[in-house]
Amino acid sequence: MKGIIVYGSQYGTTKQYAKELSKQTGLPIENEQNLVTIDHYDFVVYLGGLYAGGLKGFKNFQKKIHSNIKLMIGTVGLADVTDEKNIQNIRQSLKHQIPQSLWHSITIYHLRGGIDYSKLNLKHKTMMSLLYKMLKKKSRENMSAEDLAMIETYHKQVNFVDFEMLKPIIKDIKNMIKEDL
Repeated sequence: MKGIIVYGSQYGTTKQYAKELSKQTGLPIENEQNLVTIDHYDFVVYLGGLYAGGLKGFKNFQKKIHSNIKLMIGTVGLADVTDEKNIQNIRQSLKHQIPQSLWHSITIYHLRGGIDYSKLNLKHKTMMSLLYKMLKKKSRENMSAEDLAMIETYHKQVNFVDFEMLKPIIKDIKNMIKEDL
């Protein structure tokens, strides 16, 4: 089976994961903005940063998907992906972005990224500021773990990138390639 890693990254943590995944699997890598076609691939690993619940670049990418392709999606965001509630929230958001026809045939993975407030563009700084102000109005006992983490990391540089989190994706890629032999 022939595969490719496609990524959508705004500030770089998703790109870091994509590069490492390519290094460990030997699969080619392409930024979703530069991708022309995926017609000659049997499977795609799509890694996308999560921004306001959306998967970076996926809207344009999904137009290139053909019916016979196996799709694996890796989300990269600030939320702690060892927290089941966070995973449920991420998947609920993805359901609004991924067509129903694809939803039941994809494999989803969750990776933790990072943030550097000094590098955010004006739109993202404004969004994060509004979110922070909204969260500060909530009582602490009504906050989720994700809310608390956002408040604790506001205006800071944090990096939760952990290449060990790629192991399940690498395992599934290797199994898929083995099946084809």
